[in-house]
Amino acid sequence: MKTKNKLTIIYILLMSTCTSSQTNQTFPNSFKFGVASSAYQVEGGWNLGGKGESIWDRLTHSKPKKIKDRSNADISCDSYHKVLEDVQLLKDLDVDFYKFSISWPRILPTGHVNNINSDGIRYYNELIDELIANGIRPVATMFHWDLPQLLQEKGGWLNEKAVLAFEEYANLLFSMYGNRVRDWITFDDPGRFCFDPYYQQTSFADGLKEDGNVGYLCAHAILKSHATVYRLYNFNYRERQHGRIGISFGSTWMEPGVRGESDDDISELAMQLELGWFAHPIFSRIGDYPKMVSDQIDYFTRQIQTSSFIIPEFESADVEFLRGSSDFFGLTHYTTKICDSSQSKFSAEGTPLFGMDFCGQNEQWENGTSPWLQVVPWGIRKLLNWIKKEYDNPEVFITANGFSDDGSDNDCRRVHYINSYLEHILAAIYKDNCNVSAYTVWSFLDSFQWYQGYTEKFGLYNVDFNALERTRTAKLSSMVYTNIIKQRKIDWDYSPEGYKMCKWGLSTNGTA
Repeated sequence: MKTKNKLTIIYILLMSTCTSSQTNQTFPNSFKFGVASSAYQVEGGWNLGGKGESIWDRLTHSKPKKIKDRSNADISCDSYHKVLEDVQLLKDLDVDFYKFSISWPRILPTGHVNNINSDGIRYYNELIDELIANGIRPVATMFHWDLPQLLQEKGGWLNEKAVLAFEEYANLLFSMYGNRVRDWITFDDPGRFCFDPYYQQTSFADGLKEDGNVGYLCAHAILKSHATVYRLYNFNYRERQHGRIGISFGSTWMEPGVRGESDDDISELAMQLELGWFAHPIFSRIGDYPKMVSDQIDYFTRQIQTSSFIIPEFESADVEFLRGSSDFFGLTHYTTKICDSSQSKFSAEGTPLFGMDFCGQNEQWENGTSPWLQVVPWGIRKLLNWIKKEYDNPEVFITANGFSDDGSDNDCRRVHYINSYLEHILAAIYKDNCNVSAYTVWSFLDSFQWYQGYTEKFGLYNVDFNALERTRTAKLSSMVYTNIIKQRKIDWDYSPEGYKMCKWGLSTNGTA
């Protein structure tokens, strides 16, 4: 362990030196900056204006103990009532775009187009029009985890009818908003709601989450659903709306340990499961699921001598249908893990979730408030290079990257996180020729953070959740981010008036 730590420190110092010359390098003129949110986390108005119930409404109301602080997002930031105020804050930030999600149950209370909610249509019209009036490009996500509860009760994503319902929902969105929205994202981080057992408590109906292959069945449905919507847009809308449509994948960088080839193999296997399982069918030249993972799953099923664990397969027509079905590579990234082949083992729950069992944290790395989030800026550069090599350097749209803390307005640690990760993105662009087109900070506002409630804060703006008006206050990070956008470069010495100057020091992972 001591040897590993020394080698890690040496590597990080070298990487820090390598990117220091990039500190004053300007971002390309075409590079875009934005911020993100999701409907359930910020909107509130959970039962107003004819909105239907979502799976998160049901969970937080029926099982409040599941949430760390027993809270919910019934009101949250109250963005449902604060379109004008929020867009003004976005204008103050000087962002190029705002990535928000549309609440499926607010538009279609039952999940189906035979019941369209006019107030839901109105709300997103107001938001989109206000963004455009202020020179901010709307980037709309169709699904960010808030499935209509009535679809959930029919089996959720494990029911083929959900794929058809999503296609009808997407078609409605294109017809309502496609004349103004030019950037669409079908699904945000499907790996999270398909594979993470912690989140499967809301993603699947009771009893369906017990089978070991449920995550793979969900992934299969999501991929087919995405491709169906992509082809729908191509056939019916692209020629006259001139937009783009993609999907956003969440991925940790899986760093090999120091044991040589065995750790390299484990790291690659973890990457292929973490990211390749979703990206490979769409972005690889041959399509289909990564063979490396499929072979390992076959081995797993033989080891446990079971025939119940069946991974769905694509027909040859499906492979062709999926391949190339995205105009950009959406990437959500926060942190890095270390993969150690000596710790390799199958999941105790009987699901081969590679990477979850033998890729873990390094005690030398700094943590955010979220225990899973360690600050490892060079990880994003390595991940971008992996995508470049694996998928022939597609356009990467970084759809979320951010840091959690306790909510302080003088959030120096978030400033350091953003600066550091952007430095390594610059290095990936200029030194490695990675095709990165946009960067998005998660998140615009402090908001409801799923199972963690309001105990973790990611926002550039503080929200007073005890105040009736849900008062917003700009944090230091919002000022620094605006300066980066205006100057198109990172200025480590920038400190706006009224905020304490941050003091930077180099820890073992190159962070303050």
